[in-house]
Amino acid sequence: MAFQQGLSGLNAASKALDVISNNVANGSNVGFKGGSTLFTDVYAAALNGSAAGVQIGIGTAVGAVAQQFSQGNITPTGNPLDIAINGQGFFRVSGQGAIAYTRNGQFDVDKNGYIVNSSGYRLTGYAADNQGNILPSSPTDLQIDTSDLQPQPSSAIAIGLNLDSRAVAPGVAFSATNPASYNASTSVTVFDSLGNDHILTMYFQKTGGGTWDLYTQLDGGAATLATGSPSMTFDGAGTLTAGASHTLSLTIPATFGANSPQAVTLDFAGSSQYGSAFGVNRQVQDGYASGRLSGITIADDGTMQGRYSNGQSRNLGQVVLANFASSGGLLSLGSNLWGESPDSGQPLIGAPGSGSLGQLSAGSVEESNVDLTAELVNMITQQRAYQANAQSIRTQDQILQTLVNLR
Repeated sequence: MAFQQGLSGLNAASKALDVISNNVANGSNVGFKGGSTLFTDVYAAALNGSAAGVQIGIGTAVGAVAQQFSQGNITPTGNPLDIAINGQGFFRVSGQGAIAYTRNGQFDVDKNGYIVNSSGYRLTGYAADNQGNILPSSPTDLQIDTSDLQPQPSSAIAIGLNLDSRAVAPGVAFSATNPASYNASTSVTVFDSLGNDHILTMYFQKTGGGTWDLYTQLDGGAATLATGSPSMTFDGAGTLTAGASHTLSLTIPATFGANSPQAVTLDFAGSSQYGSAFGVNRQVQDGYASGRLSGITIADDGTMQGRYSNGQSRNLGQVVLANFASSGGLLSLGSNLWGESPDSGQPLIGAPGSGSLGQLSAGSVEESNVDLTAELVNMITQQRAYQANAQSIRTQDQILQTLVNLR
């Protein structure tokens, strides 16, 4: 009698409904990947073999529950530590003495500065050194360094300006307090070794048709003639031909506690002497004060940059992704985590966007890839399959009852 076939059908349909129900329950779970039930048929084996064409199966069985790693929709959240993967790969996280993998990119920072998920697993990646250089070695737990950014003293200043060729040489000795003794002036902020800011003022005094003397003054102190080559010389086309570079030795007052003297190079390359008003069109210096961490951004290649209150930025690390030869062979660990197994192969780890790995989208999450409409249709299909197998058992029971009633 065919009770066994009908019973196997009921069992298979029940397990398929379990999988569908699990998909529906996790339809709004970030990074969740839906599963599908794969069935196999079962046949009765006989020791003396069976003739081809007369074999009758004895039902069905669940061959596997395959997870579908198709891409989910990416939805912006505004949280900079929410990260979505667009493409292949998994976040590599560590916790409870083991390494796990996930597509759920909802992260936060714990009290120790580590980037963690809701289960306490730490996001891993490449660390950065004190200068912000990424060190692509073995992945480690990513930790945000909240210490102040060390100040950098100014050592080079690049200035592009135009000195008015129509200006008349003052003809008097230079004095910073006498505007009639110079033709133009400008100032720039410089920083000492402790990040204290100082005002460096430059005075330009015309001494001939194409020559100018440069005087400098720090924080309103005594102005001195620039050392080395104090003059700037221009040709008849207004091009700077001499005196483009000047080296200053700044004396920092002892009250600031910074290193003194401080060498600073002035570079006037590209400056001109045309028949137009004095003006500064470029001014760049390489120093900055200390700064405190004010925010974090994550690039599509996983590079984490810290933004500081002094306007500077520095690399804090780089998120890595892992991919597998057979993602379907991963072990489901719960909590949106998967583990490596012999069937999955070893992880291939690298920076996002490299090889077959996808790119990251910060401030976003990847939604579940479950299609609720399709799942509800599958639910109806399996419900009908369950009813049909139940009817098969009922029919077999009626046939058996008929045989029992034979006299």
